[in-house]
Amino acid sequence: MSFWAARLHTFPVNSMAYVPPHKRQSKDVIRASPIPETLQPQFQRNMNLRASTSHKNKSGKIVYADHAIYKWFALGLDDDGHFPPNIHLEPISDEYLERKTGEKPLVLVNSVVTEEGCKLERNCSKSPWEIIAENVHQELVSSFEILRKEIDDQGSENVRLALVARLGKIVFRGSPYMRLQSVNKIQVEETILRQLNRSLSTHIPSSYMENIIDGVVPTIGVDFEEEKDVYVVKLSDNTRPEAPVLCKCIVLENKKLRLYKVELNQVHHMVIDVSCLDKNLDLRLMLRSRSILTALTDDEMNSLRDLFNSAVVDSDMKGGLRWPLGKTSSGGRYRVIVVWHMVTKAYTSSSFRLKARDADRYDFRTGTGETTTQIYLKLNRIVSEIQASSFIGFDFSLCLMMLL
Repeated sequence: MSFWAARLHTFPVNSMAYVPPHKRQSKDVIRASPIPETLQPQFQRNMNLRASTSHKNKSGKIVYADHAIYKWFALGLDDDGHFPPNIHLEPISDEYLERKTGEKPLVLVNSVVTEEGCKLERNCSKSPWEIIAENVHQELVSSFEILRKEIDDQGSENVRLALVARLGKIVFRGSPYMRLQSVNKIQVEETILRQLNRSLSTHIPSSYMENIIDGVVPTIGVDFEEEKDVYVVKLSDNTRPEAPVLCKCIVLENKKLRLYKVELNQVHHMVIDVSCLDKNLDLRLMLRSRSILTALTDDEMNSLRDLFNSAVVDSDMKGGLRWPLGKTSSGGRYRVIVVWHMVTKAYTSSSFRLKARDADRYDFRTGTGETTTQIYLKLNRIVSEIQASSFIGFDFSLCLMMLL
């Protein structure tokens, strides 16, 4: 049983919870070329470090910078550069994604990979991690150069940069396949595959998380840093509809929320997706920035305090928070659109931070929620080296090796 089929049996189903993908059956074959492609996202983007006028941003989706790099490639192709016959593009049943996008998502499935995601033996002169590093090196350096110039030009002292490697499963969606949603296995050409929109479902199996924490972490020289129990609330701001606001809170002993950080929604400057065909997990590498708001007016702070003072911590609700009727907005300015309850364990080394997270999310706009188990790396050393103009190569091969 594959990882995605197994998810159906590991989560309870109710009207509010995330519904895992359904077990699939398959019989067709995919043939597609692996040629890497750098694409601009499929919508008009008007974006700088602080704001975007994109409709996608207003709806709370990923925000891209003007010159963002958006790329996809696959590992595990055959000697001719094609998808092996055991790789298929299949529709999955996922209530959360279907309600959110209005269509059934598709995933690349390897019919040979076992539930544990064992690697297939291939004759290759380079490791997968070397191939990834070679494919993303130039894009990363170029993205940093553009971003650094923007920061210098705008004098954005409170901008925080992060290079993040996330694991999950890349899902494809798009109108060319709407008519094929009832098909268990879809034959696809490379040119059509690249026309589809992509996103990353960040859920990983709990057994995989346990293996990383109990088996890998003790052997690689990282230290446990801290555990955080945090609520994150995304707000729309009527005065800046192009820039949602993220508020981070902790719960005090009296069960009230204390707001400790306010940020603008993160901006993506590079997103590189890697389909790992020999695994049940894929990789997304992201360079992103986020602006910390440090000069809020008294009226802004009062509106935010009123909003969070009326919040009720409720573990029975998706996202862990609820508000009395009519209290999800404040001062005619801020309105709650998404909430997360996240419990995160962080482990650190001189090169990176490894974060293992249980996340419970609810979207007030769509009435959908999901619970996920996530793991990701923040590659701090690379960011520091590039900012100091001392970056000469990648040091995250070992980091990826332990995860994939």
